[in-house]
Amino acid sequence: MLNAEVSTRPLCAGELGEALDRLACFEGAPFVAVAVSGGPDSLALAILADRWARSRGGRMCALTVDHRLRPESGAEIRALAGWLSARGVRHEILVWEGQKPATGIQEAARAARYRLLAQWCREHGCLHLLTAHHREDQAETHLIRRAAKSGGDGLAGMSAVRELDSCRILRPLLGVPKARLSATLAAEGQPFITDPSNRNPAFARARLRESARGTCGDPAALLDTIGRFGRERVSRERARNALLAGTVRVHPAGFAFLDIAALLASAAEAAEPALGALVAMLGGGLYPPRRRGVSRLLRVLAGNAKGGYTLAGCRFVPWRGRYLVLRELAAAAGPVRILPGTNLVWDRRFAVALPANPAGPVTLGYLGESGVAELDWRAPELRRVGLPPLIRPILPALRDEKGIAAVPHLGYRRRGVSPLPKLVFRPVKSLSDAGFAVVKPDALLMS
Repeated sequence: MLNAEVSTRPLCAGELGEALDRLACFEGAPFVAVAVSGGPDSLALAILADRWARSRGGRMCALTVDHRLRPESGAEIRALAGWLSARGVRHEILVWEGQKPATGIQEAARAARYRLLAQWCREHGCLHLLTAHHREDQAETHLIRRAAKSGGDGLAGMSAVRELDSCRILRPLLGVPKARLSATLAAEGQPFITDPSNRNPAFARARLRESARGTCGDPAALLDTIGRFGRERVSRERARNALLAGTVRVHPAGFAFLDIAALLASAAEAAEPALGALVAMLGGGLYPPRRRGVSRLLRVLAGNAKGGYTLAGCRFVPWRGRYLVLRELAAAAGPVRILPGTNLVWDRRFAVALPANPAGPVTLGYLGESGVAELDWRAPELRRVGLPPLIRPILPALRDEKGIAAVPHLGYRRRGVSPLPKLVFRPVKSLSDAGFAVVKPDALLMS
């Protein structure tokens, strides 16, 4: 896609190490995973990452997701396993089981891929997952989002660091031309796999790659544009995070106090993203709500919404000069039965783990109005616990065949109840994600 003259000098493990050191810190003997499809980019990264990890007394594992979408994928993965085994590289295959969707297959496959990769990292205590996205991938991402009329955050492309709940994704090659990765495999005499879906016009990225071939204009200017959007995004995120730190107090029961006066005193450019991040976190959303809805919410709160206001699964209710921000029960997940030895995420907000040895299963759900009445009868002294009464219906509660067994955030546990699940507020979207990381093409990497 980028048609500037670039060097085809192979990349070496030392250069990869320098790129990684600019991105992140690692333990003394690093343990890293590399997502490897068998294509030239990921295979080159796996070879170099293995050498880099060994040079530091660490280890690397190559992870391949078998999506089971093409009949030839099994043979391709077996070939890849043979290549890696010949190099002494540990290799694990993760299979996407179950029925595949009829539409949106690439998006579903991507989600499944990252879910399986993150799950493996969690289970094996691996904190660093490397992917081989390179300079041309970054340019394609920018152009796809530009065609979709994305805002400045989208036009910044991919972040070089992305935090997941179990590991972090590192993209050390975003400034590296694809030609150097191909040259690396050529120098190694290493064959690779070609995925025909990369050229399938049914997919947007393949169509863009073909239509934009040789027509991107000045590659350096395009990369500078992406870098500028990235730096602007970093600046916006810092302003948003500083505002959140000064205006929001999050309670471990999954609600928050919002200093609305301080929020309104800030510029809308920071206030709206901050408010959107708060709604996404407490409402269990993967992404903030649309900007139009957030803007309307900000105007309503500025006018003192006496009756409260809801947006994307959150309620905003005036309370002592501030706003209580809490889960909207009508939009929340229903009760879930938890069996011994279970680990799950409930309502996209709470991580739950039940030991393998309790007497039996329990049900987790919100206390609700009926639960509040039952608890008032069982333990009337809890009315004096210093939480706003409005909060009590949205507190997580554990029930068994005898009724309410425990309400952890009120310190209530019925006498004689067996070990209960560990319950931690861990929303799928944190209030402040790891900052966007910009990687500009480096002279060392490009020359």
